Amino acid sequence: MQAKLKEQLSFTDAEVILERLPKRIQDALIARAAEIEYPVEAIIEMAIASFLDTEALGFADCKPGRGQ
Repeated sequence: MQAKLKEQLSFTDAEVILERLPKRIQDALIARAAEIEYPVEAIIEMAIASFLDTEALGFADCKPGRGQ
């Protein structure tokens, strides 16, 4: 049986990721999500995508190495 890949991070997965981050980073991600009225899972995706590719808005736009 092959695992099905998800296109987006789930809220449950986002919670697991947040719990493992330092408190100040958790707070910053949650604050940013509230500020722009986006779900926190989308903010986490955007943060990771922008780390991999500075020109990406999210994983759909991410092409690692392009933004450097």
